[in-house]
Amino acid sequence: MTLPYTIRTVEPEDLAGVSACLAAAFEPYRARYTDGAYDDTVPALNELGRRAENLRIFVAVDRRGRIVATVGAGRTGSEGHLRGMAVLPECQGEGLGDRMLVTAESELKSAGCTRVTLDTTAPLARAIRFYQRNGYRPTGVVSDFFGMPLYEYEKTL
Repeated sequence: MTLPYTIRTVEPEDLAGVSACLAAAFEPYRARYTDGAYDDTVPALNELGRRAENLRIFVAVDRRGRIVATVGAGRTGSEGHLRGMAVLPECQGEGLGDRMLVTAESELKSAGCTRVTLDTTAPLARAIRFYQRNGYRPTGVVSDFFGMPLYEYEKTL
């Protein structure tokens, strides 16, 4: 099935659209996040720009040029890490998340990564099921994320 989206790396002029995508995707969970955790998950534009310097950020763009999904992929040695995956609520359930995940994982694998991790929070139960369906398993590592638990998941590439 061909989706009506183009997946590509982010351009500087896309950052406002990435921010809007993150905000829309995480708004339903805002009340279950601490202020600090939400602000880190949906960063201000200047912080998003700093992250883009250290992550390869991918976006899915619809036919109108609107950013409908995003994910960041970074690496340290042979370990990759995903951050900031979001799909607009009205685009969820169309396979776009799968395509974004495959794109980021392929990038990391071609860069020499053999393992990829991601972190998530308990309110994101649907995302956790999505990651598990795609081969991610909990590592047992739980850290403090601005006053709420952050759970690490991993997958061998």
